[in-house]
Amino acid sequence: MIGMRSQIEHLKSLIRDIPDFPKKGILFRDITPLLADPSGLALSIEMLANPSRGKHIDLVVGAESRGFIFGTAVACCLSAGFVLVRKPGKLPHNCLRMSYDLEYGKDSLEMHADSIRPGQRVLVVDDVLATGGTMKACCDLVRQVGGQIVGVAVLIELAGLGGRGKVAPIEVHSILQYE
Repeated sequence: MIGMRSQIEHLKSLIRDIPDFPKKGILFRDITPLLADPSGLALSIEMLANPSRGKHIDLVVGAESRGFIFGTAVACCLSAGFVLVRKPGKLPHNCLRMSYDLEYGKDSLEMHADSIRPGQRVLVVDDVLATGGTMKACCDLVRQVGGQIVGVAVLIELAGLGGRGKVAPIEVHSILQYE
């Protein structure tokens, strides 16, 4: 069995750094090599799911689009359902919308109004926690319909951007941290 430190190093070795993407001055953490690596993908899903085992998660919520990849896999591991959170106009039924601030402007996310029943226990999963706008919007949508957020799980946390503070006091589990 590989030790935890070795597992983390293995996952970090599968994250490709792309300087100046999507714009100059940003260092993009590209997860596509990790997704293409069977052991890295399996390990990342297990590490996202494990802290929530035994917490009786009813639903996993994931935001478009990489949250779908990790969220559905974590939901399967936890024997839970999965709820989509999408950009406006992509879901066909009655939706709730939550707007949030970006670095330069605003954006919105939507979720079907009937996708979570009051009291259901929810884990919110995504690939990256950066400034926290997307994650906070997801959590706000869950709260709006009466869901109980048990925690947040992300593959990568860009700790220097303060996203964890935007969702506090919700417990955040991140596998890889970068400043």
